[in-house]
Amino acid sequence: MSNPGDLNDTPIENKAQLVALLAEGGKPQESWRIGTEHEKFGFVLPGDRSGREAFSPPPYAPGGIESLLEALKGNGDDWQAIEDHGKLIGLKGQGAHKGESVSLEPAGQFELSGRPVADLHETRAEMDAHFSALREPAAALGLGFAPLGFQPLWSRDAMPIMPKSRYAIMRRYMPKVGSLGLDMMTRTCTVQVNLDFGSEEDMARKMRVSLALQPLATAFFANSPFYEGKPNGLLSNRAHIWTDTDNARSGMPPCCFDENFGFEQYVDWVLDVPMYFVMRDGEIRDVAGASFRDWLAGKSQSVLEGLTPTMGDFEDHLTTVFPDVRLKQFLEMRGADAGSPAMMLAQSALWVGLLYDPATLLAAEALVREQDWSSYRALRGAVPAQAMNASFPGGLRTLAQRVVALAGQGLRARGLGEESYLAPLEAIAAGAPTQAETWLERFNGVWQGDVRPIFQEASI
Repeated sequence: MSNPGDLNDTPIENKAQLVALLAEGGKPQESWRIGTEHEKFGFVLPGDRSGREAFSPPPYAPGGIESLLEALKGNGDDWQAIEDHGKLIGLKGQGAHKGESVSLEPAGQFELSGRPVADLHETRAEMDAHFSALREPAAALGLGFAPLGFQPLWSRDAMPIMPKSRYAIMRRYMPKVGSLGLDMMTRTCTVQVNLDFGSEEDMARKMRVSLALQPLATAFFANSPFYEGKPNGLLSNRAHIWTDTDNARSGMPPCCFDENFGFEQYVDWVLDVPMYFVMRDGEIRDVAGASFRDWLAGKSQSVLEGLTPTMGDFEDHLTTVFPDVRLKQFLEMRGADAGSPAMMLAQSALWVGLLYDPATLLAAEALVREQDWSSYRALRGAVPAQAMNASFPGGLRTLAQRVVALAGQGLRARGLGEESYLAPLEAIAAGAPTQAETWLERFNGVWQGDVRPIFQEASI
């Protein structure tokens, strides 16, 4: 969500302005960067002196997420506070952390949005530095953090609620449009990588390849096999949650697979996604369910009466659509569960390898075109339960091996020694278990049916 002082109040006069906004993201290849975002669940460490239950989610306050943000902020030289009605809800990086931000998901899932970096070695260093900086102040508060795709133990009602105005609107609206939206908000964590494009044609090619292969990524990174302490019959419950969160704004938009797909087609799709909110005078206004397209056309809608749509409103609206690959002035890969640091780094490596070398991108496009787009949509429905065992023409592991080989080719073409980061995916493609399958083996073995050890074994 835009900060009130940053709101672009330029009135929208025509759709061409919205198309141009997306087109402004185009960059020459030498300026392409990598931005990795990752979330993790907080939990109370065993033996906590405050008497809180071991492994329970930390509250916002007292002695919880707010205190951790304050500790990380320190004297403000490295981090600037982000507040919502006087409540500390995030941090904006300064100095050495410029370009980074720390934010909170609805139940306090802790997210680092990394700065745009030139290579995956910088991604690894940033990730290592963030985890290192987090451990000491978290431990002093009796807290740990574990990146998992879905909260493995606690019910939705047991999850805390963060004081962010936007999330209050979403909590009210989500149950009207799907049965699992509140679970998405409170009990899921993901990792995503944000990547650049050079032109409209380059964007469309990258969108088609990455959207088609997003279900494969979901299978690779499956890391959520538990629900309230027991196996849930799924390997990526996080991915399952997205099948009934709000289908008007999520999934695999059909327009992205059209041969004429471009910025305008994406804008048209976004305009038909119901709105959540608008910002005015530093306040967030609930307009959930209103139509942005009708607003632009001047059609009467009581919640928007007297308001003129601005470019800032559209930029905010772009952040409230949740397709598996999201287009802003860059592309966001959104199909993976949060997982171990090695796996989260492998997620960035996969997409950088496939999308950032032009020859490899062409080869990846040829590969995905071997099957009809409907095959990938069907795969999206199968991988939450089956992950790498899902049915796919020619075999999913065969596809996985070919895709990882292409990603390795693309990384080698960059000449930066980044291909080693694909090692976890090479192993899974060759038959190794996913993270979810490893956890299930431990649950049925050494954990003796108790899911609680997952928090410390998965902790960063």
